[in-house]
Amino acid sequence: MRDEIEILQRKAAGESGVIGMGGGLPSPRQFPRRALVRALTDAVFQASPPALQYAWPEGSDDLRARIAEYMTARGAGVEPDRILVTSGAQQALMVASQVLCPRGSRIFTDPETYPGALELFRTRGIDPIPFPEGTDLTASDACAAYVMPVVSNPRGLTMSEEARRSLLESGLPILEDDAYGDLRFDGPGPRPLLPEAPDRVFFIGTFSKTLAPGLRVGWLIPPERLLEDATRVKKDADLQANGLGQAIVEHFLRNEGYTKQLVRLRSFYRRRAKKLAAAVRRELPGWRFDFPEGGFALWLEAPEPDCAGGELGLLEAAIEEGLSFDPGSSFRPDGSPRPLAVRLCFSALEPDELAEGAKRLARAWRRVSS
Repeated sequence: MRDEIEILQRKAAGESGVIGMGGGLPSPRQFPRRALVRALTDAVFQASPPALQYAWPEGSDDLRARIAEYMTARGAGVEPDRILVTSGAQQALMVASQVLCPRGSRIFTDPETYPGALELFRTRGIDPIPFPEGTDLTASDACAAYVMPVVSNPRGLTMSEEARRSLLESGLPILEDDAYGDLRFDGPGPRPLLPEAPDRVFFIGTFSKTLAPGLRVGWLIPPERLLEDATRVKKDADLQANGLGQAIVEHFLRNEGYTKQLVRLRSFYRRRAKKLAAAVRRELPGWRFDFPEGGFALWLEAPEPDCAGGELGLLEAAIEEGLSFDPGSSFRPDGSPRPLAVRLCFSALEPDELAEGAKRLARAWRRVSS
């Protein structure tokens, strides 16, 4: 099923007139282009530009210092030498899972979570399974728990205090993915899990959602006792992260006002979320969703658990109507297409496209549910 879905989505991406509401792309309008050009110029035209030369696998000292300052502001201060600069959050996730989880092990996740993590786990021979309800996690044989506690994907919600407390008390190693942590609409949320359990939390951060994904700059903060292991895995993977991208990000953090950038982004994405939510309520009144606390998308659940042709049939009908989306099965550890759900991303589209996208999904739903 996953292969068929990917084929359909790739085909739709190449067709003009199809509104793409999948993929979770940041808005190109929000890329700070002029500031990035200034940073690029500064990095390249130095007398002996280190950004264009080979460097150490752990990353630029200057950038690690800036990230350490940022983490302190988040309430999770660490020394710069604890930080590994990675090629986006995905590499950080790869390094952490390789250090923690041998092939054949199991890892806990939310009932719906980031597809890129699920695919990575499966490729590495790790079995992702949802957190068991009503079970003592301290008795678990899972290698770790993968969570997005500040802003989850795909629901865009913050982890409850009860779930947070239970996870911290479990003693499990934790992969804390903070990809959307800066994009909570009402401002900074709870502080990361990292300072609550620094001996077993691997913190994963990225600038892809807040600056530009093409920079490919993220970071990993492993427990101190596993820093050497994580650095070795990182070095074997790519020798070093993109030096030019690191220099651009460091310049931006030092000179351009990252906090102001985050304030703009939160306001922008909140407005887009409200536009899409209003359109869905108008066009698909039977569909259920919780308004997100942050992030890039709405998670919609259909009024019926299935339809003619299942979620693949709905996706095919939607593409024929001129809309592409992310099917719910992509976000589930077991890949189940039931109950029927979709993720609609509002982040990279204009308000009129959001309204039209909801109309097209409604037309597709009427075709497969009648």
